[in-house]
Amino acid sequence: MHPEVAGFVLAGGRSSRMGANKAFLEFGGRPLIQHTKNILESVCGQVFILGQRNLYGRFGQCYEDIYPDCGPLSGIQAALLNAPTELSLITAVDTPFIKAEFLDYLIECAVESGAMVTAPCVAGQVQPLCTVFHSGFLVIAEEALKSGNFKVEPLFPKEQTLILGEDRLDQFALGPEMFENLNTPEDLARARGRSISRYR
Repeated sequence: MHPEVAGFVLAGGRSSRMGANKAFLEFGGRPLIQHTKNILESVCGQVFILGQRNLYGRFGQCYEDIYPDCGPLSGIQAALLNAPTELSLITAVDTPFIKAEFLDYLIECAVESGAMVTAPCVAGQVQPLCTVFHSGFLVIAEEALKSGNFKVEPLFPKEQTLILGEDRLDQFALGPEMFENLNTPEDLARARGRSISRYR
């Protein structure tokens, strides 16, 4: 448990390809948003939800976008603006295979390094929505939102960013599926199949 780090579940998004709000889809016997929140609660001192209160308020305290329709960056900005701690771990609601042990290591690296951004990189892909941000990134996020630059990864300050490559993550036997987003009903069916096979 890391009381010095707040956790945030990024629950926003249109879910247009899924045809239903992904946060409410059943996974492992509970809504996906609760599944993800439970994982974060095992490693973070406090956990919040990034999304509309009228939709997600029953699952916990929510913070809504100040810059609507600007993608995940607006959620990151809302998290850092309201975070009670200097460090915030932000994860997407639709990545159900993220492991608590991995998140614990990610936080430890962020704390030890003092980096503004600490993010994993698996199969050559940096994962900006499974990342620890220092509160100092708030200024960068706000300036980008005001100027219409909504992509997250290009905003990472090179000299203040720690990218954890596979050489440091091999101990967790990470596969690309850990960060696979559930965007379609087919994605969800495959994820549920993997989940069932794990517990047989």
